[in-house]
Amino acid sequence: MNPKQVHIIGAGLAGSEAAHYLAERGAQVVLHEMRPHRLTPAHKTGGCAELVCSNSFKSRSPHSAPGMLKAEMSLMNSLILRCASQAEVPAGEALGVDRDAFSEIVTHALSSHPNITRVDGEVTQPEPGAITLIATGPLTSDSLSKWLAEATSQGEAHRELYFYDAIAPIIDASTIDRESAFLANRYEKGEEQAYLNCPMNEAEYDAFIDALTAAEKVPPKNFEKEVFFQGCQPIEAIAATGRQSLRFGPMKPVGLTDPRTGQRPHAVVQLRPENRDLTAYNLVGFQTKLKYGEQSRVFRMIPALKNAEFFRLGSIHRNTYVCGPRVLRSDLSLKGHPRVYLAGQITGVEGYLESAACGLLAAQFIAQRLEGLPHRAPPANTALGALLRHVIGSDPKHYQPANMHFGLFEPSLFENLGDIRNGKDAIRQSMARQTIQNFETWFNGSLERAGGNDGKAHTPRVHLHQ
Repeated sequence: MNPKQVHIIGAGLAGSEAAHYLAERGAQVVLHEMRPHRLTPAHKTGGCAELVCSNSFKSRSPHSAPGMLKAEMSLMNSLILRCASQAEVPAGEALGVDRDAFSEIVTHALSSHPNITRVDGEVTQPEPGAITLIATGPLTSDSLSKWLAEATSQGEAHRELYFYDAIAPIIDASTIDRESAFLANRYEKGEEQAYLNCPMNEAEYDAFIDALTAAEKVPPKNFEKEVFFQGCQPIEAIAATGRQSLRFGPMKPVGLTDPRTGQRPHAVVQLRPENRDLTAYNLVGFQTKLKYGEQSRVFRMIPALKNAEFFRLGSIHRNTYVCGPRVLRSDLSLKGHPRVYLAGQITGVEGYLESAACGLLAAQFIAQRLEGLPHRAPPANTALGALLRHVIGSDPKHYQPANMHFGLFEPSLFENLGDIRNGKDAIRQSMARQTIQNFETWFNGSLERAGGNDGKAHTPRVHLHQ
């Protein structure tokens, strides 16, 4: 068995990121992907890093929690972020991509790498004795899920380890009533106006809520109970908590002024470009489990969408994840199976950006192993360290998927950040400077222990740019 060979199961965001990082460090990567021979309920192609929900990699603000995570990933030469920048579409302050172009760019980067071999077909369990990274995401096949359940001694309890994730609809841009919509970013953030805003008055909103709450929904299977991740709740689940709840969530009107009236609308549905050609838009935050016919009927009650044609309607699928704090070691390997690693949403991180970041973490730890180095994780006062801390250090009794937010950071990072009267922005700027400095120290130290880039690796030493 080749001591430098690594098997990666799953060519999604985490698997693609990890494959490229390890290949750049000189590992021989065998990348397994069951698509297109066997598709998941959400995927449509066999391309690497296919995006199935949103097309956004979240905020680019360097002082936001996702922005801090992006900065650290960029210093590790993140493939996913580089490809996203090449496939970028207007999305205001967010990093939005043309999902087809993005997948094609990632697929080409991996297929053309001399240290990566792709093998198509389902893998039902890791090859005995091989160093393996399972990055199969929330739609892990039943066979591999069964192996994981047995490997982690969860048995029948693994059926509790999932949450439902809903996909938002995509609309044909040519069928949007532009006279009933206006182009603007919330609070005028971003240099280029990116969002089409569909305003609603109070009567229109009330009628929409009545129809939404009464509409027929896709029921769960009789052996499943519905467990929704807070950040991806279907809009009908949000609406069920109160008639005004959507006006404080995906339909919030704050930061927007309707040029037709000069006033803030009662409610707003935002549409974000789905591709570079601006021929398709997705409904921001409109994840749903309504039946298809109901979606068309209810969403056309939005004035700007009264004649909307849908390229894709919303859907619902089950997401599987393990209880990271219970079953994973500090290097993201399985307890009891030290040569098997996990990365991505199957570990309990939520979101495209976080999945790719987790892939980088696992790849770094595997690289340390291949190079005979001791395990060194990024400290909890970095963004990547904070994400890792959530996965392996949370209370296992209350473990739930999480995306990158300030609540994950080590509390000591908030100390000595200056007087709170300086304002939230100043404090977060200070946090961003500290986290990137902490990360640079850790990462450069890791390279020094590896003997630097001696021709086997292409990961650059990082330096701060003020």
